[in-house]
Amino acid sequence: MAITYADAGVDTDAGDRAVELMKAAVARTHGPQVLGGVGGFAGLFDVSALKAYDRPLLASSTDGVGTKVAIAQALDKHDTIGFDLVGMVVDDIVVCGAAPLVMTDYIACGHVVPERIADIVRGIAAACEVAGVALVGGETAEHPGLLAPDEYDVAGAAVGVVEAADLLGPAKVREGDVVLAIGSSGLHSNGYSLVRKVIEVAGWALDRDVPELGRTLGEELLEPTRVYSADLLAVARDASAQVHAYSHITGGGLAANLARVLPVGLAATVDRASWTIPPVFELVRGLGSVPWASLEATLNLGVGMVAVTGPDGADAAVRLLAARGLPAWVLGVVGFDDGARGADIVRGSKGVHGGAVRMTGKYRTQ
Repeated sequence: MAITYADAGVDTDAGDRAVELMKAAVARTHGPQVLGGVGGFAGLFDVSALKAYDRPLLASSTDGVGTKVAIAQALDKHDTIGFDLVGMVVDDIVVCGAAPLVMTDYIACGHVVPERIADIVRGIAAACEVAGVALVGGETAEHPGLLAPDEYDVAGAAVGVVEAADLLGPAKVREGDVVLAIGSSGLHSNGYSLVRKVIEVAGWALDRDVPELGRTLGEELLEPTRVYSADLLAVARDASAQVHAYSHITGGGLAANLARVLPVGLAATVDRASWTIPPVFELVRGLGSVPWASLEATLNLGVGMVAVTGPDGADAAVRLLAARGLPAWVLGVVGFDDGARGADIVRGSKGVHGGAVRMTGKYRTQ
């Protein structure tokens, strides 16, 4: 008996159809720097502009969406998950002040449904337009027998550039700097294993209408990640804002991620009472009796990014962010690290030997 690739569960024709459906969306992310269009073995990007840099530094990042894809699959809605992917990747790059140049994506699935794959990539392309990054390549891999027919996972990688003199991070942070919060659009794309477990144990359906959220549970959980990069780059380039560092509040929560961009010897004091926790986070906490410590170390609690500015730049930074539709407020200040230990003090995260963050006060809920 002759066995073909199709007999093994791989449909190359479906993959080709998916590419045709997504080509126009991908092309909209391309400027004159992109050569070759869609379908080449490698994406080409003209970096002649880097000749004007004194010392260009390339910044790279890679990430996925995590188990949020399970929500998209359960709701059979796939055109927003791309914002989660792009946000997770390019907003790690903007933390050091780099402008994202190019991005690639990878989709692994049990079975290629062209319309579904095209929806995913259209979402990625739309988010790339918001971020100002060119989507120059991607891959869709069919893994029958490894993934169920309706299952998929997504990942991506991006490369950006920053002038060495404009590099943001711990080296620029000083005692007396101000810590600003920049609001999230919701859960973003972290902590969904906890969220999904809470919902499972509670027995809640995704189509359940939740009055305190003003929509169904599924709609809230699938709310796309806010993509910050273009706006934060613009603010960082405005001298009046005096931006010294950014932190992307992803896995690990606010304190652990902020500590990564502070230098050894300094500690940021953050006031939990400086903002009101959005309803979805209080819902997760209450529904699952999740301890505050676990919630704080897992979810963003309404803070998607943090900016550390010079003391004279904080007001300007808040105004500039507000003008770009980004809610921002003062979280606290940077001072000297007294070496104290305790449950409310975080030092270092993900292998970074950095500064410390001291969480004070109690969260306010609606």
